[in-house]
Amino acid sequence: MPDSDGLEPFGAALRRERLAAGLSLQDLAQRVHYSKSYLSKIETGRKLPSHDLARRCDAVLRSRGSLASLVFARKQAVPSLPTGPFDGQWVISMDSNGRGTFSAVTHTEGGAIDTVNPFAMRMPPVTRARRRGSDELDSFRLMFTEMRRLGQFAAPASLLPMLAAQTHAVRVLAASSGPQTRTKALRLAGRFAEYTGWMAQEAGDDEGALWWTARAVDFAAAGGDRELGVYALVRRGLIALYRHDARETIAAAERAQAAQCSPRVRGLAALLEAQGHALAGSYDRCCRALDRAAKLLADAARLDDGLPVLGTTTIPDPVAMVRGWCMYDLGRPRRALAELEGELAAVPDFAQRTLARIGVRYSLALVAAGELEHSCTMIDRLIDPIVATDSATVRADLRRLAQELTRRHTRTVVKEIMPRLIGALRTTY
Repeated sequence: MPDSDGLEPFGAALRRERLAAGLSLQDLAQRVHYSKSYLSKIETGRKLPSHDLARRCDAVLRSRGSLASLVFARKQAVPSLPTGPFDGQWVISMDSNGRGTFSAVTHTEGGAIDTVNPFAMRMPPVTRARRRGSDELDSFRLMFTEMRRLGQFAAPASLLPMLAAQTHAVRVLAASSGPQTRTKALRLAGRFAEYTGWMAQEAGDDEGALWWTARAVDFAAAGGDRELGVYALVRRGLIALYRHDARETIAAAERAQAAQCSPRVRGLAALLEAQGHALAGSYDRCCRALDRAAKLLADAARLDDGLPVLGTTTIPDPVAMVRGWCMYDLGRPRRALAELEGELAAVPDFAQRTLARIGVRYSLALVAAGELEHSCTMIDRLIDPIVATDSATVRADLRRLAQELTRRHTRTVVKEIMPRLIGALRTTY
């Protein structure tokens, strides 16, 4: 009988699919690595299913994502992010002429905000008389490369002020340059702003991520670059993905692929579409999107527009990495391990953020495959890079891992790793 929102209760649907497959509760429990008593409580409605359990059951029962769709149809509201000033906050105000102010905001003893700070300083506008040259632009390009590298082992909150200032500096360079340099500077400012948006998302600020992405589109469009306008859809889709919104993820990815843009951006959008289909439990559509992404990204590898590459630069084979991610979401942990293992081994030594991202996914797949000790050993190696890079998106997966391990809290290896894992889940954003 449908519940108040017109959907079949998950427990009833699970029981129906299980019986149709000819499996007992014990059979299903062994295949999805959950206890028989826990599944019994799910079927009788005494427990609510997790997304992971629904996807695993879909894979075992071959129910084409129907069980996962029941879970995702009841989306929970995303909690609002904390806002407000903090002691020692720095405020930078900048306009397009280079004029700006910097001051420190402090709290008085009574709790009031003191914005009149003796260390406040004013920055004069940029003189337009002198034309800037390409040498300065080359220097900013090198800075961008170094900032992306720094972003692989530093906390995003520490990078955001630097990225904001550098983005501003490049747009000021554009305003005081000749036509040719101005166009290149605006396009580079777009790349700076886009990366700032990614670091904002990594810091847990989705609204900030979208704001910076919008600025990236503005800068790039002013320089004649329409690519970022399409890539903004991929950024929006990534935010939806981490909110477990399969429908919005797929919609954003499909819109990006339908636009006139480079194979690189359409390939990244196809990867995002595959992740959305995996989230919704659709194996066939996921595989078709992955095949499309592989072809597009192979075509993109032969092109070079002279601008910094959009998307990851530290994963040797993004398609293999995303395929592993998708196979885990589709309840196929062994296939996920086969894909992720190679990508994990190929991560450059400096790329600690990428190591944490792939490694936590690999650890999740290990637990789902029943290799608990191996998973705990892996996560023990990852704690330091997880804490150092302070990634909100990595922690989203780490919370899932903590939930999986909590169900096995009586095991010695779990008891040993949980204090460190819980410490890594504490965040500053």
